[in-house]
Amino acid sequence: MPSAASAPRFLITMLLVASLTFFAGCQRNQPSSQTYPVASTGDIEVEPLKATKMELPPLFRDIEKRTFQFFWDTTNERNGLTPDRYPSRPFASIASVGYALTSYPIGVENGWVSRSQAVDRTLLTLKFFRDMPAGPQRTGKGTYNGFYYHFLDMQKGERYDSWVELSSVDTALLMMGVLFAQSYYDRDEPREKEIREIADTLYRRVDWTWLQKNKPLVSMGWFPESGFIKHDWTGYNEAMLLYVLALGSPSHPVSPDAWTVWSRTYNDVWGVYQGEEFLAFGPLFGHQYSHVWIDFRGIQDEYMRERGIDYFENSRRAAYAQRAYAIANPMKWEDYGPEVWGLTASDGPQQTLQEYRGEQRQFRHYSARGAGLRENFDDGTIAPTAAIASLPFAPEIVIPSTVAMHERYGEYLYSSYGFLDSFNPSFKYDIPLKTGRVVPNEGWVASDYIGIDQGPILAMIANYRNDFVWNVMKRNPYIRSGLERAGFKGGWLEPPKAQADGKEALPATAAKPQTQAEKAAATARALGEAESRAGRANEAQAPKQQPD
Repeated sequence: MPSAASAPRFLITMLLVASLTFFAGCQRNQPSSQTYPVASTGDIEVEPLKATKMELPPLFRDIEKRTFQFFWDTTNERNGLTPDRYPSRPFASIASVGYALTSYPIGVENGWVSRSQAVDRTLLTLKFFRDMPAGPQRTGKGTYNGFYYHFLDMQKGERYDSWVELSSVDTALLMMGVLFAQSYYDRDEPREKEIREIADTLYRRVDWTWLQKNKPLVSMGWFPESGFIKHDWTGYNEAMLLYVLALGSPSHPVSPDAWTVWSRTYNDVWGVYQGEEFLAFGPLFGHQYSHVWIDFRGIQDEYMRERGIDYFENSRRAAYAQRAYAIANPMKWEDYGPEVWGLTASDGPQQTLQEYRGEQRQFRHYSARGAGLRENFDDGTIAPTAAIASLPFAPEIVIPSTVAMHERYGEYLYSSYGFLDSFNPSFKYDIPLKTGRVVPNEGWVASDYIGIDQGPILAMIANYRNDFVWNVMKRNPYIRSGLERAGFKGGWLEPPKAQADGKEALPATAAKPQTQAEKAAATARALGEAESRAGRANEAQAPKQQPD
């Protein structure tokens, strides 16, 4: 059996889905954490996103370089497979490979590697995935119907173990990196042409419709031992990028109603949390992964047109809500505040119950952590990626937080490849640990870097600096097609309009922060919606009168 520190991330999302779908009757194998009142922080004003970007301190250049080196140094030079985590390095993660493929051009643009080196590494990787053994067999294969197993043997590229699923969302994260490579390497040169061709082959192989057992939704994956995973991807979470890819497929596209049904559950998680009205998902990775590659500023689907914002502004509000939660600190964890915040899926110290401030508190090892309307779990573990990967959304709160974490904890949290995965200043117990170590008087700190947490850090700093990843992906016709079939309009999806001086006008991408009056109205509206839901739930549970 796998250790929980390396449990597939789809299990985390399945737990979140289960908590939404079977909230009243769901039983967990683990003891559930206690429920604590969520204190309000009062009025925390979301500043308008400034037209002039805040200057990044030199620390960020160092973070970028170290985080890039994580991918360049730890990836297997013989096949292009990137480890799920390092230095423990138990197996490769296909999602980590997607981020690695995205990191190489960032390295080129910054002069850390040559274009020729990046081409060689990328071509090696794509060829290995193209030629990987395919089939429905339980062992000896790495791919089936265009999808790849979540975790692969670092040397052979085969399914790592029987608990590893053929993963739809991790294949999507891989394909984002593949398509990014296809769009970046655009020169009329044989190796770059081959990159584009193989990338096209890999994307066209993915049979999204095969995983549609409950059309039009897409299943979370498949096991050769038990078949299709019963849970489908429904909004709102990181699978937004999955549906964009599935809709844009030139070979196995899903129908446009997939997006309609995916977003049908949005109203269940739209509301006011910590003074912010937004589409909620507790862990911040759900607000970041799709934005690594897609610039959602100024483009809207039908749901966001009705709400009057875009997904970029939604993620901005999510970041502010998490910071407000840390300031309120209802569970009284150590160090939480305006500069120490950020909950997402990350490593943690151990699955254990310990006394904290006179109460029994649950701690976890690898787990989704979050603060929101539904998906709440907080054991005092902060992941630097949660804040740093929110840089484009809210630089005015992310920059001070990043600097503060480096200054306060850098001695044991910041090392060869940047920030280690996570830390917990409240966990100082002398017990056996799943991973990491307890620093005397300082608390627990992770011992690994995790690829899917490193990737967003690097890519989102690049996007903040000059829109690099976003601009490359805007050139990809499959991404554009997927967005348009999902109903997105406006912004950079519209044909450029000429100004009076003959130059192209830039699309409007300014965020729309809420005023205090709008926040008050949103709170009242949310309370009314909550009362209505409660009333409907009570009616549904009330025993029906039998006719005489």
